[in-house]
Amino acid sequence: MKVLLVNGSARKAGCTCTALSEAAKVLEEEGIETEIFQLGAGPIRDCTGCGGCAKLGKGRCVFDDDCVNALIEKAAECDGFVFGTPVYYAHPSGRVLSALDRAFYAGGAAFRHKPGFAVASARRAGTTASLDVVAKHFTINEMPYVSSSYWNMVHGNTPDEVRQDAEGLQTMRNAAKNLAWLLKCIELGRQAGVLPPQTERGARTNFIR
Repeated sequence: MKVLLVNGSARKAGCTCTALSEAAKVLEEEGIETEIFQLGAGPIRDCTGCGGCAKLGKGRCVFDDDCVNALIEKAAECDGFVFGTPVYYAHPSGRVLSALDRAFYAGGAAFRHKPGFAVASARRAGTTASLDVVAKHFTINEMPYVSSSYWNMVHGNTPDEVRQDAEGLQTMRNAAKNLAWLLKCIELGRQAGVLPPQTERGARTNFIR
């Protein structure tokens, strides 16, 4: 089993990565392989709603000039996810939303029915609003959302300050333990022949009359 932890910060070793690393450490202790996927500091284009990915039909975004298709390829190899974001102006980073929006539109099958959770890092506030936004990627793609003993957030202006957030790091560890437990339960279910449900498709309600 493998968990992909996506760092939605432009800083490779900043506060968000510190939180993700705490979760990764616990997952590794539980016998689960981990990889931190860096979105990096380069530009990531937003989804334009062009529908090209559906026409292409290959589970890839038609735009191949940033990290999104690499993210989809990694996701297909993994069993669970942690999406991490810093808080900017009381909302998630634009880069993590652009990357996840396109990855889920083009390659949603690589994520579907796989569990995970979101993590937010902030100096002070905006964490719950950011978690709500990022968590929607899980909840509208049939992905079990893993809870913890508090909201999945850490506070600090530097990695060293985050390491002093005892409750925040405790929350990361508890979320990681719950993710490991759920992954093992899913694997046992798979071995017993319990497979994901078939999704109904086709109904599209239009409220404009």
